[in-house]
Amino acid sequence: MPTPASPATATATATAASAFPPPSQRAAAAPTAALVYIKLVLVALFWGGTFIAGRVVAQALPAMTAATGRFAVAVALLLLLAWKVEGGLPRLNKTQLATTAALGFTGIFLYNLCFLAALARMPAGRTALFVALNPIVTALASAWLLRERLGGIKWLGIAVAFAGTAVVITRGDPLGALHDLGQSIGAGELLMFCAICSWAAYTMIGRSALKGLTPIAATTYAAMWGLALLAGGAALEFSSIAWSALGWRAWASIAYLGVFGTVLGFVWYYEGVKAIGPSRTAVFNNLVPVFGIALAAVLLDEPVLVSMLVGGAMAIVGVFLTNRPGGR
Repeated sequence: MPTPASPATATATATAASAFPPPSQRAAAAPTAALVYIKLVLVALFWGGTFIAGRVVAQALPAMTAATGRFAVAVALLLLLAWKVEGGLPRLNKTQLATTAALGFTGIFLYNLCFLAALARMPAGRTALFVALNPIVTALASAWLLRERLGGIKWLGIAVAFAGTAVVITRGDPLGALHDLGQSIGAGELLMFCAICSWAAYTMIGRSALKGLTPIAATTYAAMWGLALLAGGAALEFSSIAWSALGWRAWASIAYLGVFGTVLGFVWYYEGVKAIGPSRTAVFNNLVPVFGIALAAVLLDEPVLVSMLVGGAMAIVGVFLTNRPGGR
């Protein structure tokens, strides 16, 4: 897919370059905890916007092709960023090859395939609320794989978050949904559950990847692996697409997904994982549905249901209990 060129893309490239100073300057001024937290809030805003951009793209293009366009833009900018900031990409050993390939498969290929396919079937605001499950799934994965202990407060938080998600999924009628799950849990919901699980895997694998790679290098290699996998599937879709019918909104959305949803979002997210750990970084995903619902209401005129507000609030409270300081 051709890469759209626009002033916004050029501006974002300049912004990304200024956000990552040369190694000599980084050594003199390491990022403070406050700066890491600010970046993670901005990541949540960027990713909240991906639900709107993804909704636009998903209605205009098949999922594989849309994701390929996103990462064609992202890889081009990441390679430029890696060359400008770090002098290029390091050579990977066998372990790093396997790790970055796993990142590309989970966080790029599988997540985006499920994410965009879900957005083609669900409103952006409703889809965004599912992100509240990300920290819970990450905490459960940490307990299972890394043997992190979950105390009573954490288990209470997990239960509250799942209850809130049930309210959202069933539109405020979880008991009634038991009689007819097909009306509450459709293909879109199942696809988002798959996306959430793949993102939890990406977060966990990312901690290992950052032991020997910078956030820029790890993100770039993961994006390259993911792009290769996505492009293979997209090649089967190209002939069925009416390219001349695509409007500027679709191209602008692809550019947004590549620049803000991937380049800045992924690199800054990785900085958070490296600085404060995967569980505490994942907590900032709580803000993604808040931004997603607000942007969907403003930009797409989507309704905000009472069940979305109540269930979303329960999920956020549950995540806070699960990840609060001293809650082990």
